[in-house]
Amino acid sequence: MKQNRAFEDVVSQIQDLVLQGKLKAGDKLPGERQLREMFNVSRGTLREAFRALEQKGLINIKTGVQGGAIVCPVDTKPMSESLSLLLQHQKIRLTELAEFREEVEGSIAARAARNAKRQDLRQLNAILESIKRCLEADDFHWEEIVMKDNQFHLYLAQMAGNRIFESVLSTVYENIYRYFDRFLSKERRFMEQNYQDLCKIAEAIGARDSDSAQKLAQDHVKRFNRIMEQGKEQ
Repeated sequence: MKQNRAFEDVVSQIQDLVLQGKLKAGDKLPGERQLREMFNVSRGTLREAFRALEQKGLINIKTGVQGGAIVCPVDTKPMSESLSLLLQHQKIRLTELAEFREEVEGSIAARAARNAKRQDLRQLNAILESIKRCLEADDFHWEEIVMKDNQFHLYLAQMAGNRIFESVLSTVYENIYRYFDRFLSKERRFMEQNYQDLCKIAEAIGARDSDSAQKLAQDHVKRFNRIMEQGKEQ
């Protein structure tokens, strides 16, 4: 019990220093002997604490003469990797994915409408124009349109100005293709309807109408999910 408390105390203190910015990315922690004296713990307790901190992504243990415990940048990578695996192996149900997207993308569209700048609107229109060209081309490339659709949604997340929204949604869209490929209609007319949805969302954002942008984004996700649910049943 005493050893467990000592191990947790080491982890907690070093973690707090990293999160408070007192230990910055690239900083090297003191040597093992000095840390053992500072925390008054055994070598085994300190190494167990290091393993836990490394698993959390807070430090990186390097070996060799210039080695040691190096502080890592604090980011969302571990969470993103876990979510990626769940999506890649389709361990998240369509209904769960739809509920998440409906809530989050509705909020993102509303925030994008409130934050939109002229250059943002130009970028959205450029993405829409590229989708339109794909739809009008003689050769219909479903995968290319899906990629540009993803680009539209991710740009909205960037416009929302919240790094958590942007990070999580990026992970979703980087791994959502398997769901689309398996369950989504690949007909041109469906992608044309999808394009019209995006145009309406962009129009509401351009008008700074956050309520309409939110509802249109949510309705878009709902319709997407209905079609995928139908594809799942076939």
